[in-house]
Amino acid sequence: MTLTDDFLRIRRQFPHTKEVVYFNAGSYGPFSTGVKKAIEGNVDLRLKAQRDDSRDAFVTTDELRSIYARLVGARKREVGIGLNTSHGLNIAAFGLPLRKGDEVLVSDVEFPALVYTWRAAAQTRGLKLKFVKSRQRCFDFDQLQRAITKRTKVLAVSWVQFFNGYKNDLMTLSDFCRERDIFFVIDGIQGMGVEPINLKKLDVDIFTSGCQKWMLSPQGCGFFYLSDRIRDRLTQPFMSWLGSDWHMDFTNFFKYDRPFFESARRFEMGYYVVLNIMAMRAAAQMFLDLGIRNIQRHNYALIDSLADFIDSHPSYRITSSMERKHRSSLFCFTCDGYKQLHRELLKNRIILAQREGSIRVSVHLYNNEADIDKLIGVLERFAKG
Repeated sequence: MTLTDDFLRIRRQFPHTKEVVYFNAGSYGPFSTGVKKAIEGNVDLRLKAQRDDSRDAFVTTDELRSIYARLVGARKREVGIGLNTSHGLNIAAFGLPLRKGDEVLVSDVEFPALVYTWRAAAQTRGLKLKFVKSRQRCFDFDQLQRAITKRTKVLAVSWVQFFNGYKNDLMTLSDFCRERDIFFVIDGIQGMGVEPINLKKLDVDIFTSGCQKWMLSPQGCGFFYLSDRIRDRLTQPFMSWLGSDWHMDFTNFFKYDRPFFESARRFEMGYYVVLNIMAMRAAAQMFLDLGIRNIQRHNYALIDSLADFIDSHPSYRITSSMERKHRSSLFCFTCDGYKQLHRELLKNRIILAQREGSIRVSVHLYNNEADIDKLIGVLERFAKG
């Protein structure tokens, strides 16, 4: 079976492809039949109530830690299952060993989840939140260098910017942080599943991602990575009884001296949303089967076809970087009347987003050339008026 056959097989697992063209994984991903089956299987199990299935959750989350560790180049003990991207951001914002007056740097074009977390931490812990000026609405390394002071202790950035698809050069930023003993925190949600990454090689401190977007899982689930170097230096901003190691022995609940897990697992929050983790496991299998690097190539090839049309048409203008190290699976463009164009695309059952003055196209593993052709067809008609 060829790689093309593999992508065709995966596409068949997404019923929406028969009805709509979906370019909106940057907002939330559609479900596959495998995800639906996993959710329904757990619902049926609970409806019948013939056995205690609580241990299934522990088995599945253990599998998920291994899978996500493999997908991001980490060790299993460095990965925990979270509720969303903000789960890991809060571990960073309220757990890192910081002092009053320490500075946290974020971009002035960041997604609110990252900014508001650090804003709250600044107010609570007496930190100073500073914005790094962007250049042409992209993170600017020169401005980062100018913003650094002796009190700078954290750099927190998005891997991929949500509104224009700009992919930050994480290796350059990581080297910069290591040379200056600055904690490096990454909001990874807009790159996770479509951009290869190796967190050990990058030497990142904390990485966090929801799985409802590109990872094609339900809303309200995600994972986080805490490097071996930083994990034991973190103050635990919150705690759950399941942050302790019960060795799966739930027969003595009055034992109050059990040790906390030595792994990232101790930062997880209580019992799991079981429907979600079953779905996460089914969704993650597609990424293991295809390989993220192959998904990236697939997506880029489709984007290239669209970019060629946009670039050659006088009515449209690309607003994403197409530079190799900065491009991503989020492709953005604009035109006069882009809001009207967005309505027209939706009317033609092409589902995508409007962000910060541009049309945002999120290309993913279930898309194909026919989807791109349909989008181009609507763009041609719209340009003619």
